[in-house]
Amino acid sequence: MTNDLVLTGGRVLDPTSGLDQEADVAFQNDKLTRIGEGLSGKEVRDVSGALVVPGIIDLHTHVWWGGTSLSVRPDPYARSCAATTLVDTGSAGPGNFEGFKAHVVDRSETRILTFLHISFAGIYGFSNTVMVGESQDMRLMAVREAVAMAAQHPDDIVGIKVRVGAKTSGVNGIVPLELALEVGDEAGLPVMAHIDEPAPTYEAVVDMLRPGDILTHCYRPFPNAPMHSDGSVKGALLKGRERGVIFDIGHGMGAFSWKTARAMMAAGFPPDTISSDVHTECINGPAWDVVRTMNKLLAVGMPLNDVIAAVTATPAMALRRTDLGRLSEGGVGEASVIELRDEKIDLEDVKGEIVTHDQRLVARGMVLGGKWVEAA
Repeated sequence: MTNDLVLTGGRVLDPTSGLDQEADVAFQNDKLTRIGEGLSGKEVRDVSGALVVPGIIDLHTHVWWGGTSLSVRPDPYARSCAATTLVDTGSAGPGNFEGFKAHVVDRSETRILTFLHISFAGIYGFSNTVMVGESQDMRLMAVREAVAMAAQHPDDIVGIKVRVGAKTSGVNGIVPLELALEVGDEAGLPVMAHIDEPAPTYEAVVDMLRPGDILTHCYRPFPNAPMHSDGSVKGALLKGRERGVIFDIGHGMGAFSWKTARAMMAAGFPPDTISSDVHTECINGPAWDVVRTMNKLLAVGMPLNDVIAAVTATPAMALRRTDLGRLSEGGVGEASVIELRDEKIDLEDVKGEIVTHDQRLVARGMVLGGKWVEAA
């Protein structure tokens, strides 16, 4: 058999299998066919000096482009950061999901999975001039419709999204989360909960989450930071991690603070997953993309292998997609190629603090459907 594509000379790092060595990776059609030495193919691409990792999964994005004001174009974004899977978290609700699927999901070269919002219209009022919290209106909490839509599209809808906090649920407080958990239970799906400023409190939200549910914005700044003023982790988070709650970065425009990140890492509480929460208001800073967010976790001492796991193996587990997040012979024909360069980079948080790190992660490209895609 002649392989279509071979990546040669790279350091192959797969947290699921524990593989970490220089090797060739071969692809045929839409499958990964072999990992080994001296492999040949119709196209041989030298990726010396780079890491070859499982296809990066950005677990928190907004890519219902053209249908919601906060969303970015999925394929250009994915090419910029070598992400093979984008998870849209709540841009669409049951009232407009089928338009999202027809016009964006099914037309994208990048895999797009969805956490369906319990808001009938998803996140509909989000820009630099208009900001309306969709969970402030209980008339929009479409629980029956969300369960029905999830049942109709099991291959696309992988979870339920809800946003609570002073900015998003207002006087309704934690009630939308209660409804989302009911929907998740009925649909057999995990819930991703957004938390912003109180009320409700950080602890109240985490206390309600079940094993496999996701708390996004886990390194947000005060108020509703995950740690006390002395740097100790709030007890609700420790108990949540014990019972299997997943803690996700979800950087965005307001949810990553250097002060919080330093304290949480010093306390031994790294994130489970690293995601960008990319949208129109943060794609040109402070979040930029998932690779820049990975770089920030490296800067606060998270080991490289753990950073890679947090965008591959762990999000795949959270999505219940055992076919993703790994490099395996006979598996999906996907991989991300990134380079860790010894060059300085200025990294900003959502409060305007800049940290200069002496190593920079750069996306070089990815393999999608067994074919090479150059990074934008």
